[in-house]
Formats: sequence, structure tokens, C-alpha cells
Amino acid sequence: MVHSQIQVAFVAVVLFSYASAQASTSLLGTWTTKSRKVFTGPGFYDPVTERMFEPNVTGISYSFTDNGWFEEAYYRAVPNPGNPSCPSGVMQWQHGTYTVNANGSLSLFPLEVDGRQLESSPCSGENAIYTRYNQSEYFERFSVYTDAYHNVPRLDLFQFDGSPMNPMYLAYSPAQMLPTQTLNPTATATGRGTKSTSTSNTKQKRSMGHWQDPVRQNLIKTEPAAPYSVWLNPDNWWWMGIGMTALGSVGYFLF
Repeated sequence: MVHSQIQVAFVAVVLFSYASAQASTSLLGTWTTKSRKVFTGPGFYDPVTERMFEPNVTGISYSFTDNGWFEEAYYRAVPNPGNPSCPSGVMQWQHGTYTVNANGSLSLFPLEVDGRQLESSPCSGENAIYTRYNQSEYFERFSVYTDAYHNVPRLDLFQFDGSPMNPMYLAYSPAQMLPTQTLNPTATATGRGTKSTSTSNTKQKRSMGHWQDPVRQNLIKTEPAAPYSVWLNPDNWWWMGIGMTALGSVGYFLF
């Protein structure tokens, strides 16, 4: 009897492990919402120059690898009740590790030093607010299947409260992502669950989509134009006087 129970338990563990592996495998690739304009990877965020590139329309994208890494890119519009014709825009990017839990839920653990957010409100000013972004995520469940209408793999994510997100469709396999490592390391922050010694909430003002890198911008120096500075210089007038005197003397002897 005991032997039979052990066998049953062993089979259950094997089946669960197989199901978990299948669920994890089904997530692999880059997924995007119906607009197909927002994708993870270097086309959304450049960690070297600290730039985020505004897509043509809003959307969401998630990517997953077979070694437990994820990346996400959000571009959303925020309504403005006071001025409906002037909504704000928010771009968010982060990456880190993920876990498919025993109950079929999905947990995302971002690297807190790497995430970035850009908030833009065109009617409030020319510059956007650029900050670090770090938000762990928990999805109650997820489902991957072939969409009957589009005939492509589809990913449905259900948030912590069970509410569904907009469906996403497979765009790239393997995933289109930035390197799966800490991209902006600090002295004490190199991965999940660590603390940063830098000011994580430091805000920088950026112009949406076409700003200059702060370091490079400080190196660019321009001097005010002075179209009349040459003529107002007394030394130049003195030399000009000598030249006119010399020309007058030559003319006197010739004519």
C-alpha cells in the first residue's frame, strides 16, 4: 500500500514538472498587442545613451527566454479629464527574471536599477520627466493558444485580481530583447532583491523622442555671435588708420 502511494506521488511530481516545463516553454518569444507597434528590445530603449523611442501608437510588449529572463515595454496614453484633447503619454521599460509558480501563476522580478519611465505631457511643457522604474508583477494565470481569428499564437495574461490584460500575439521567436544582465550596475545593486545607493527617484527633463544625452549636452558649448565685435575693436581702427595714411601718401606721389 505504501509502495503504491509512493508511486502515485512520484507520477504526480513528474506530471507537474512536465506541465510546468510546457507552460514555461509556451511563453518563449516576444509578444505584442494588436497594434504591433510596440516591441521590447533596442528599438524601444537604449541603455547606453539612456534614450527611449516613442512608437507611433500605444501598446504593450513582453518577452521571455528559456533561461528565466523577461523584458517588458509599455506605451500608454493617460486621459486628461480637465482637457480631453491633451492626454499624457507614459513609456515604461524593465527586465529581470520570471518564475512560473506551482499554482500556474506567473511572477516577474525586475532588476530595480535598470527600469526606466518617461512621462510626457505636451500641453504642460516641452520636456518629459525621465525616472527609474521598478515594479514587480504577479499574474494570477496565463494562457497560450492559437488565436482562431488571426491564426497565430496568442498570450492572455490575467492580473493579480484576475482581470485580463489586452491579448498579445507572438511577434518574434526567439525573443527580441536587450542583453539578459544588469545594464546599469551601481556599487551595490547588481540584480534582484538588492538595493541601490544611487538616487533611484532622480528626475531628468527630456524632450520626447529627440532629446540629447545630458552628458553630451553639457559638452556642447556655443559662444554668442558678435557680428560687430571686429569693427568695434579700437586696435583694428588704429591699424586701419595707418593703412589709409599709407595709401594716401602713395596716391600723392603718383598723381
